[in-house]
Amino acid sequence: MTAAPPAEPGRTDPDGGKPRPRAVAILAGVALVALLADLLTKHLALAALSDREPARVLGGLVYLSLTRNSGAAWSIGANYTWVFPLITIGVVGWIVWMALRLRSLPWAISLGLVLGGALGNLMDRIFRAPAPFHGHVVDMISVFGPYGEYFPVFNLADSALVCGVLLAVLLELTGRQRDGGRAGRDGATADAGATADAEQRERA
Repeated sequence: MTAAPPAEPGRTDPDGGKPRPRAVAILAGVALVALLADLLTKHLALAALSDREPARVLGGLVYLSLTRNSGAAWSIGANYTWVFPLITIGVVGWIVWMALRLRSLPWAISLGLVLGGALGNLMDRIFRAPAPFHGHVVDMISVFGPYGEYFPVFNLADSALVCGVLLAVLLELTGRQRDGGRAGRDGATADAGATADAEQRERA
């Protein structure tokens, strides 16, 4: 019987270069749910909140207030609307590249949230008025005040983006790798399965 070759340094398993189908499926599913939820809420907001005063929810903790934003938060970069679609396309491309080796389910959820949120706002930039790649994003959620006095008015795509980024930061801080391994204190990638195989080979 021929012993299995040892894993390469930093490689969690012999198939570490291939994506795990389940992880990729979860990434795509989370992105699709986030995108559809964003599109639905924007459609409902345009139908119910146009030409109306903000709706008070949860005793004034949240207001539903329809706005159209040509820039980022607090209308930053409002005169450079065309830049945001290009940035978003770059982010989408980066996530697709990351998916080529994605094996971690938590990272799949994180990247799926970011991808869904990015696509939601990208569709506004491309397809909404006043022009392609200059479209204004539909926002409708304002907290603590009806017109974004204390925090920028946002939408579900923004929420998905923020949640995805926060989850990614948490995964990085806890050493979880996108290939399914986990970085130890010395920075090396640890994998329980690979470690157990190595111990078995030593005892053989």
